[in-house]
Amino acid sequence: MEKMLKEVVQINDTDNVAVALKDYKAGDTIVIGGQEIVIIEDIARGHKIALSNLNENEHILKYGYPIGHAITAINAGQWVHTHNTKTNLTGIEEYSFEQKLTANPYRAEQLTFKGYRRSDGAVGIRNELWIVPTVGCVNGVAEQMMNIFKAEIGNIAPLDNLLVLKHNYGCSQLGDDHANTRTILGNAVKHPNAAGVLVLGLGCENNNMKEFKQSLGSYDENRVKFLVSQEVGNEIEEGVKLLKEIYNHIQGDERIEVPLSELKIGLKCGGSDGLSGITANPLLGRLSDYMAAQGGTTVLTEVPEMFGAEKILMERAADETVFNKIVDLINDFKQYFMDHKQPVYENPSPGNKEGGITTLEDKSLGCTQKSGTSIVMDVLKYGESISHKGLNLLNAPGNDLVASSALAAAGCQLVIFTTGRGTPFGTFVPTMKVSTNSPLYETKRHWIDFNAGVLVEDVTAQEVLRSFISYIIDVASGELVNNEKSNFREIAIFKTGVTL
Repeated sequence: MEKMLKEVVQINDTDNVAVALKDYKAGDTIVIGGQEIVIIEDIARGHKIALSNLNENEHILKYGYPIGHAITAINAGQWVHTHNTKTNLTGIEEYSFEQKLTANPYRAEQLTFKGYRRSDGAVGIRNELWIVPTVGCVNGVAEQMMNIFKAEIGNIAPLDNLLVLKHNYGCSQLGDDHANTRTILGNAVKHPNAAGVLVLGLGCENNNMKEFKQSLGSYDENRVKFLVSQEVGNEIEEGVKLLKEIYNHIQGDERIEVPLSELKIGLKCGGSDGLSGITANPLLGRLSDYMAAQGGTTVLTEVPEMFGAEKILMERAADETVFNKIVDLINDFKQYFMDHKQPVYENPSPGNKEGGITTLEDKSLGCTQKSGTSIVMDVLKYGESISHKGLNLLNAPGNDLVASSALAAAGCQLVIFTTGRGTPFGTFVPTMKVSTNSPLYETKRHWIDFNAGVLVEDVTAQEVLRSFISYIIDVASGELVNNEKSNFREIAIFKTGVTL
């Protein structure tokens, strides 16, 4: 059956722009609310069309909220973008607590997935053996060590994969940067997707092994081992020996049925386009609400891409304490920009603009669609671990790899990443890519795992959500996503200060 494609969408009844779902030529017409509008100029898919005559300085409304203001008069049917629109954002703001909560539209179901229950009670969706370097100086040693280990044991079952978390840090760092490196790497060591970890040091780094071990607190001594390269004769031989010791303790691991409430999902977007806030991000929002109803957990980050939409999140704070945490989250990150003498609105990226996103508010209102409508239960500082079920916010920048690594380090077993432009990367947990449009899915099947573009075709939102939930359960139960198949897996740590 031929797909019935929508051609234009007005997201909210109060919007004075609509989003083109196909390329338009000057002279084409659209009909919205019974009103026929003639397209004045060529307008590409994902870009905005004025639905009425707009005066200079008048707000441009999308998602029911201002995404900026007109810097010149705009006629109905005209292209609305960076050439005639400017952000409304400035600096730090004051906010008041005005709670507006809505009922969750979903109900608890008895769904499960097959995961690995660890000795501390946490659940992993992968059973992997990792080497975590304390410093970038030993990245090559770690990789050589892992390759020899793999060659000597042959079949790695019951492991799913082997991974070296290579990074550039661990030495010549001070203050927050040093603390962030130690914290993020420590969180990785204790991540439930790791069946076992060898922590590999050099011996003279700032991130020294003694303090690193102390920072871990309790851990399974059979599955977490430590090696300082400068303290042994042949570090490769010693490392392979320790990997084999860990591997011996993994032999009995097997997947068991666990409730969906044990799943912690990171929500991320990148390479966004004009359809991100219409298809893929709202799909993640419905998923987030569904997970909250199951007693599960979702985490939204990318603080700069909350600017302009932060009040929506503040209204959904569980209580005034959480509200104040959101205020600090927003204003502290704005202060970070200003401390570096940078404007808070230096976003979207060139690729975002080409895809139809005009201002940071435009991007932020689309980005926050991933959070659904659920109550914000907690706000995590960078490096903090999840302690509350439901929707959480996490302090991290918009950078794809830094933010995805932060989500994984917070305890997410899976990161779901929406994109309208496409990207192949992955962090150290499965990084599922969801396309905003079908052409991207068809072109980049080796990057994209799920297509949300069908939401502007002939498939209902609930049909897509049900298919998506089923796919997530399969992935949580062991099905590999594309970044795993390609072995594109990295870690990036947030750096803010000087390097010695």
